Formats: sequence, C-alpha cells, structure tokens
Amino acid sequence: MQPGPTARILMCPPEHFAVSYAINPWMDPTAWSRDGDKFAALARREWNQLHHTLRNLGAAIELLPAAPGMPDLVFTANAAVVLDGTVLLSRFRHPERRREEPNVEKAFLGLKAHGLVDAIKRLPEGLVLEGAGDCVWDQTRDWFWMGHGPRSHAGSQKVIEEVFGVEAVPLELADDRFYHVDTALSALPRGEVMYIPQAFSPAARRAIRARVPLAQRIEISGEDANLLAANAVCIGDTVVMSGCSPKLRGKLTARGYRVEPTPLRAFLRSGGAAFCLTLRLDWQSAAKRATADATAA
Repeated sequence: MQPGPTARILMCPPEHFAVSYAINPWMDPTAWSRDGDKFAALARREWNQLHHTLRNLGAAIELLPAAPGMPDLVFTANAAVVLDGTVLLSRFRHPERRREEPNVEKAFLGLKAHGLVDAIKRLPEGLVLEGAGDCVWDQTRDWFWMGHGPRSHAGSQKVIEEVFGVEAVPLELADDRFYHVDTALSALPRGEVMYIPQAFSPAARRAIRARVPLAQRIEISGEDANLLAANAVCIGDTVVMSGCSPKLRGKLTARGYRVEPTPLRAFLRSGGAAFCLTLRLDWQSAAKRATADATAA
C-alpha cells in the first residue's frame, strides 16, 4: 500500500497575478507596471518551483482556478480557515479582494463534492476574517494564533472557537507591513514559534511569551523579517521559505529542521511568500486525531 500524502494543500496558479493596486505597504503598482511582463514571468517560475518543492516533499496539491481581475487569488491562505474537514469561508476587508469570494466558495463546493472537505460555513454578517492568513494553526498546542487589526476583526475569535471547538489566541498586529499574522508568525512542527516581535502590540508580545517557553521562541528581525521568513510552509521537518539569513538557517538547523529556500521575489512585491501561496486542507485537532486513532484501533 502506498503511503498517503504528507499534506494536502490548496494553491492557485499565478496566471493573473500582478500588483495592480495597493492595499499594503509592500505593493507598488507603478513599479510593477514598468516591468510587468518580466515580473509576471518571474512569478510563474517561482510559483512553479514552490509547487515542485511541495510535491517533492510528498504534498498533494489541489488547484483553485485563477481568474482575470483577481490578482491576489493566488494567495490561497486567505481563502478560508480549514480544520477537521470544516471550512470557514473568508470575508475580506478591501473591495479589491471581496470579488474573490464567489470563486473561493465555488472551489470549496467542488472540493466537498470530491470528499476533500466535509462542511462549508460562513461568517456572521459584519465580521471580517481573512482566512488562515489571520488564523495560523499550532498543531503542538491545538489552537489557532489569530491576528487582528489591519485586516481581520477581533470579534472573529468567538466564531473560530464556536465553529472549530478549539481555542483561538488573539494577537493584535501593530505594523502595517505585517498585515496578517502569517506574515509575522509561524508555528513549527516541533513546537517552536518563529515570530517577528515588532509586528505585534505589547499585549500580543506578552501573550506569545506567556504561552511559548523561551526555549521554543525564535525571534526574527531585520533581513529575515524583510524576506517574510516567518511566512513559511512546514512539511515534516522541512521548512520551506522565501529565504533567510545564515543566522536563522543555523538556528533552525540546530533544532533539527531542514531549510528549503524557495525564492519568491515577485510575490514579496505584493507582501506574500510561501505560506500565503498555500492553504492546508488536512489539519486536524487533537480531538479529531484521537477519534481517528480509536477508530483505526
């Protein structure tokens, strides 16, 4: 019997990716327009390399169809929060991205028809939550790190906890460059939390330090923050990221990780990197894993 995939991930090809508007400090439509064809070709090469890397690590990749006029649809992390087969669809703050919502819902209905997700839920009216971009799952601690402020409403915490039956730890974001929590924090599979302290409010920094022991905290600053190194995809002990300094690579290697740099320079121009370009469909809570183990036994 062949082993199953190491992860199941939703991605969207960058056929229509561009920086055609500005909704975060990374985005410069004027600079993009001067060399748009060059940047678009670079985006395709870099996305294909990321796709290839994840496939080589054993991931099964599902595709969300690209659509004209929706350049940021490529950032599938923002599409929804997914846990235990339940999908909570996003609602976007900016009108430029709200047009993605029907395409995302249609794609998840297709995944449900193929048995890859079980249920699709919607946020209550008036709430904004931009998917896994602001809900990073921490498998070690069995909770979500939930960002709020620039894009998502703090009031979404209660909805996350009711829908998924797990805790959501609210973290207020305090730097517009790190507008989603996934740009500033990564929960690594051995229990470490890699994060950019200056991206968070003082209260959020206190929450991280209270909940993560010093030995498991990896603080990021400077060059690595500018590379969005915290916006990483972890499969097994491999950390796939847009790039990192020798110092950060050394820290990760010393902890038993293999760093797989995958340059994503075109996507950095839009404020996104590896995690932004992916959405895990197969995360399970501790309760779900325990039920599955009991059934298997």
